[in-house]
Amino acid sequence: MKSKTVLSLLAIASALSACSFYGGSPGPLPVATRAPSTVEGTWVDPNGIVSTFQGGSFNTRTTDSNQLLASGTYINVSDRMVEINMTSLVRKTQSRVNCALVTSNQLNCTSDSGAQFSLARRT
Repeated sequence: MKSKTVLSLLAIASALSACSFYGGSPGPLPVATRAPSTVEGTWVDPNGIVSTFQGGSFNTRTTDSNQLLASGTYINVSDRMVEINMTSLVRKTQSRVNCALVTSNQLNCTSDSGAQFSLARRT
């Protein structure tokens, strides 16, 4: 009986020492960071036009002269959909644009006239 107990204790001790030999406790677990799920921030289109979404306000400016091209408001329809109501200062027209946040860095938009465009998050 005694030899079985000693062998069992040796097996357990061996297993425990192997755990500490191969790293032991893993330490603090990495914290997962969630990608932004809002449109808040600055976005750019392929032509370099910069759009800013901030606190329900929307505006679009040129990169060279910072001239205001359009302004308006936006609302989050869902966690991945945004509706923009804007006035074009160039065309002097009002329009509604629906945008889908397809990734944390890409916004695909369709205007009420059917025009489609994409915006990329500026980091």
